[in-house]
Amino acid sequence: MIQVENLTKRFEGEAAVENLNITVNKGSIYGLLGSNGAGKTTLLKILAGIYRPDHGSVRIQDEPVYENVTLKQDVVFIPDALYFLPQATIQQMAGYYKSFYPNWNQERYEKLKQVFDINPKRKVHRLSKGMQRQVAFWLALSTMPKVLILDEPVDGLDPVMRQKIKNLLFQDIAERELTVIISSHNLRELEDICDHVGIMHKGTLQIEKELDELKTDTHKIQVAFEEDEAVQDQLTEELNILHEEKRGSVHLFIIRGNKWDIEKKIRPYQPLVFDMLPLTLEEIFIYEMGGIGYEIESVLL
Repeated sequence: MIQVENLTKRFEGEAAVENLNITVNKGSIYGLLGSNGAGKTTLLKILAGIYRPDHGSVRIQDEPVYENVTLKQDVVFIPDALYFLPQATIQQMAGYYKSFYPNWNQERYEKLKQVFDINPKRKVHRLSKGMQRQVAFWLALSTMPKVLILDEPVDGLDPVMRQKIKNLLFQDIAERELTVIISSHNLRELEDICDHVGIMHKGTLQIEKELDELKTDTHKIQVAFEEDEAVQDQLTEELNILHEEKRGSVHLFIIRGNKWDIEKKIRPYQPLVFDMLPLTLEEIFIYEMGGIGYEIESVLL
């Protein structure tokens, strides 16, 4: 559905995105994670056809994106910094969207009016930040897009509205195979909805995996040994350790690898304590970023 190959984009000689490859499958929700300044927003704007790539190709439905007016009628981008026409009401913005998106569905617009419960005669600039975000989703989903690109989409939304919007996205994915790509710092929200994730750092893609695979490939382990230092040195050589810290006599390791292979290497040292603990997406992100040199403090999670 979305294919990015060898993508590079520079601003004033500095690479915002460099030699990047990403694949997003039709009907999936792809979560884009990364450090501040990693190039996530630049990538989203290239996918939306706002920026021209300097090198490489960006294709949606096997068509190039930039300056492709017909393709863009099936793609909607909701940016972090929302923009509406000055002094426009919701009704007027709906008319504006209708003129640009031929798949605009008036019946859906009316149904979503019941979901968001905002008077369409109100001027958008007078609404709160959270209500403006609701209007953005209201208009975007009424266009019946094939691809929805979201940058910090839940910013300003209360928990009930966040759940309503997630349900709407799930409905469109199930019924129309909507494809969604989301960049957000709210990793707990992404964990609830994404099936694939990509982690960016300094303009490059460090990891791209199914979320379930990423979780089964990274493990948090608590261990304690009688002969502590000798065993720790040996395990450091044998295992792919992303992070380690000591809490009293107990070691906490974040290890990348197969769960059974890890256990097979630890058990012969007869640990006094050996526990495998679940990892959240937020924890995986923190330790993966630490593993590629993005400085983190020791965190108790």
